[in-house]
Amino acid sequence: MAPIISIAGVSKSFVKDKPVLKNINISIEAGEMVALIGASGSGKSTLIRSIGGLERIDRSDPRNAVEAKIALFGETMQKSGQIAPGAKKLRSRIGIVFQQFNLVPRLSVLTNVCLGLLGNMSSARGTLSLFTKEEKRLAIRALQRVGIAEHARKRGNQLSGGQQQRAAIARTLVQKSEVLVADEPIASLDPASARRVMDILGEINRTDRVTVVVSLHQVEYALAYCPRTIALRAGEVVYDGPSHALTPDFLAELYGEEGESLFLPIFADRPPASHLAA
Repeated sequence: MAPIISIAGVSKSFVKDKPVLKNINISIEAGEMVALIGASGSGKSTLIRSIGGLERIDRSDPRNAVEAKIALFGETMQKSGQIAPGAKKLRSRIGIVFQQFNLVPRLSVLTNVCLGLLGNMSSARGTLSLFTKEEKRLAIRALQRVGIAEHARKRGNQLSGGQQQRAAIARTLVQKSEVLVADEPIASLDPASARRVMDILGEINRTDRVTVVVSLHQVEYALAYCPRTIALRAGEVVYDGPSHALTPDFLAELYGEEGESLFLPIFADRPPASHLAA
């Protein structure tokens, strides 16, 4: 069976001769929860956006025997600088969570969550936000699951940052995503809100068997929630393996002084391995 996410020979440059990603090769199996770590500028966000088909990868390097390609569910999302014709259908099966939440501020939280249905409904009904009672009930159940159903009638901009991120996750639940990719979803949150968001992502992974790829800036969250970590440095994969191997000394070998910013004592009141051991 093909990996649920396959990345082969992928590079990306926004400026000529200054690659952000360099010959990335990664395979992720269905049901995994994988952390993507690295210092700022390592290429994490670009890789997440490329997986979701939001960033176009570079053309294949003729010196590389592997064609540059990203495939999901065994189908091509993009290859050699071109988004595949079937990319829209694939995107409907992928939930994407961003650092900045991406809620529509003046719409209700309920409507924001219902927007996760747009990929599977007519453009006319979606434009007018004409959601059925059953679709709204589905959105309420998703909000209940992330613990903010009582805020359904509020506008998106009336929620705290942590609540907005939970609403964004609820939107992926309504979408019935098979893969969820999250680009530093806890970077702007306080520690308590960050843990709540990571708890929800972990529960979705375990209960629904949704494959989760989450980029993180602090390694403690990878240790606590993700059995596998992929580490990027300057656009290259420098580690791909079990998260428990990411000790401060090992990070210092991988990143030098940059490694200090990746390992902060944010779990002083809870052992990092507690979530994975549950």
